[in-house]
Amino acid sequence: MHRGYLILIVLILSSLACGFVGTATTVPPRDSTPSEVVSTQITTDTPSSQAAVTQTPSTGGTSVPTQEERTKTPYPTSVLDTQLARQIDQIQSQVIEERGLQSEHPVPVILLSPDELRQNVTNDFLATYTDENMADDVLELSTIGLLEPGFNMKPFYTELLSEQVAGYYDNDTQEMYIVQGQGFEGPEHLTYAHEFTHVLDDQNFDIKNGLNYNHDACEKDSERCAAIQALLEGDASLSEITWFQNNANAQEQKQIIDFYNSMTSPVYDSAPAFLKDDFVFPYNQGLTFVQAIYDQGGWPAVDAIYKNPPVSTEQILHPELYPSDTPIPVELPDLATALGDGWREVSNNQMGEWYTYLILARAADANARLDDTTAQNAAAGWGGDEYKLLNNDATNSTAFVMKTIWDTPSDAGEFATAFQQYADKRFGVPAAQQGDTLTWSYPGGYSSLYHSGDTTIWITAPDSTTAQTLAGAVQP
Repeated sequence: MHRGYLILIVLILSSLACGFVGTATTVPPRDSTPSEVVSTQITTDTPSSQAAVTQTPSTGGTSVPTQEERTKTPYPTSVLDTQLARQIDQIQSQVIEERGLQSEHPVPVILLSPDELRQNVTNDFLATYTDENMADDVLELSTIGLLEPGFNMKPFYTELLSEQVAGYYDNDTQEMYIVQGQGFEGPEHLTYAHEFTHVLDDQNFDIKNGLNYNHDACEKDSERCAAIQALLEGDASLSEITWFQNNANAQEQKQIIDFYNSMTSPVYDSAPAFLKDDFVFPYNQGLTFVQAIYDQGGWPAVDAIYKNPPVSTEQILHPELYPSDTPIPVELPDLATALGDGWREVSNNQMGEWYTYLILARAADANARLDDTTAQNAAAGWGGDEYKLLNNDATNSTAFVMKTIWDTPSDAGEFATAFQQYADKRFGVPAAQQGDTLTWSYPGGYSSLYHSGDTTIWITAPDSTTAQTLAGAVQP
C-alpha cells in the first residue's frame, strides 16, 4: 500500500488555518498542520540585480528519471535577486540557530513557474507510482473497505497534486523548489522554515540512507516508513512553529493568518475520508510525537531519535511507548500456494495501529464508521500484524488475510467487539458465530474474524470455501 512516503509535500488543507489564527505572541497549537501546503511563490527582479544563493548546478536533461536512476531536476539552479537571496539566507540562519543543527553545504534553489513545479511533482510521483501500483492499491483499499471499488486513483492524485503545489525540499535530488509568481512574504517564509528543517535533517542524519527512508525499503515496510515520515514532518512542523513564535514579525504573522483564513481546497475536501486523515497524519500526529520528545529534553532529545528512529505508527500515536514497545513479528504462510492455481500474491505488509483505526473509523461506507473513541480504543493495544492480498485474475476473485497479535487478550477482545459492530454495518448482515469465529455471508463475498487469546485473524474471500481454505492455512 502506497502511503506517500516519498512525497515531502502536501496540499492545501482547510484544517491548517486553526494552527495560525491567534495572537502574535501565541505559539500555534499542536494540531496545526504542515506549512508545506503553502504555495511558495516568488517574484524575481531583473538580472542586473541578482545574486546567487548557491553555486551548485543541477544537471540537464528532459527525461523523467526512473526510481533506479533518479537524477537531479532538468531545471538549472536559479540565480536569485539580492533581496530574495537575503531573505532566504536570513530564514536559514534563524532555523539553524533555533534548531541547533548546522548546514554542511548550500542547497540548490530552483525557481519554477507554478505549472513547471506541478509537472515536476507529478512526474516524480508517477515515476515511482505506476498505473499497476495504483490498480493494486485500489484493489487492496476497496477490499478492506476504505475505498469504493473502481475508484479512479490517477486523475484524483493528479488533480490533488495540482491544487496548491507548495515549495518543497527533495531529499532524493537534494534540491529546494520554490514557485515564481506572486511574492515571498509571511506564508512563504513559514514554508521555507519548514522545508529548510528537512535540509538540516538530511545533511545531518541522511534521510535516504541513514534512516533507510527510500522507495525500495518503504515498499517492503510501509509501517516503519510511516513512522519515520511522521518524525521528519513533526520535526519540521515544530521547527516552523518555533520560527513563527521567535522570528516572524507582526506583518508576517498577519499575512500568515490572513492566508490561512482565506484558503480553499476543493480537491482535498472531496477526498475519501481515510485519505484526508492519512495525508495529515505525519504532520498532526508527528508534531504531537516530536513535541512530547522535545518536552523531555529539547532539540538534543529530538536529535537523539534519529539514532534510534520510531518503527511503528503505534509509537507515533503513543509517544510513551517509544522506543521500548516495538512490533511483535507476525508471519503468514504462502497463501497463494494454499489456494492453488491462478492465485497470485498482490501485496503483503503491516497495517499498523493507524490503518487499523482508519478501517474502523473512516470506511468508504459512512454507515459502517465507528465513532473515533471506539475506533481508537479498539486499535490501541496493537502489538504486530501482517496482511496479504491475493487475486485470481482468471476468475476476478480477491482474498485478504490480516493476522494481528495484540498486547493482551483483553485488547484482542476489544478489537473483536468493535470489528463486529463495523462489519455488521459494512456487510449488511449480522455476524454468525461458529466457535471462535464470526462470519458474514453477503452478496458477492464472505468474511470471517477469528479471535482466540491475543490473536485475531480477519479473512475476506469470494466464498466460504476459499475462506475456510485460508483459515486452515493461517489459524494455529
